[in-house]
Amino acid sequence: MAPLKKTTPVAVVMGSESDREVMGHCVTQLRDFGIEPEVKVISAHRTPEAAAEFAQTAADRGIKVIIAAAGMAAHLAGSLAARTSLPVIGVPLISGKSLEGIDALLSTLQMPPGVPVACMAVGKAGAKNAAVLAVQILALSDKSLGEKLAEFKKTQAKR
Repeated sequence: MAPLKKTTPVAVVMGSESDREVMGHCVTQLRDFGIEPEVKVISAHRTPEAAAEFAQTAADRGIKVIIAAAGMAAHLAGSLAARTSLPVIGVPLISGKSLEGIDALLSTLQMPPGVPVACMAVGKAGAKNAAVLAVQILALSDKSLGEKLAEFKKTQAKR
C-alpha cells in the first residue's frame, strides 16, 4: 500500500517566478503558524489550462484556502475564484514602474457579483496579511490554530 500523501490546507499560487521573492513573506508567515503551504507558479494567461485544473482540483487535494498573487493586470486570483468554491485571497504585486501595482490592485479588487476575491494590499504587506487571513479562516474550525492566532495577536499588540 502506498503511503498517503500529506495534504496542506493552504495553497500559495503566483503568476510568475519573479513573484517568489515577495510571496516568500507569505510562505514564511504561514510557516510561523505551522502551515507548510503548497506553492505553485501558474499563469492565468500563459498557462490557463493549468490554472483551471489547479482550481478545480484544489479541494479534492485538501486545500481549504487559496492565496493567489500576480502583477500587472494578470487576473490570477479571479481566474481561480471563477473555478472553485474555496476562499481565494488575492495579493496584487508591483510589476514594472508604469502603474506601481494599481493595475494589479484593480484587477484583483473589481470582481463581478458572485465571484468574490478577498483583496489584500499591494506587495509585501499584502503577502503577509494574506497568510494571516488564511489562518483566521482556518482557525474557525481548528482550535489549535485559533490559539496560535490569539498568541500572534497578543505579540502584535505588544509591538
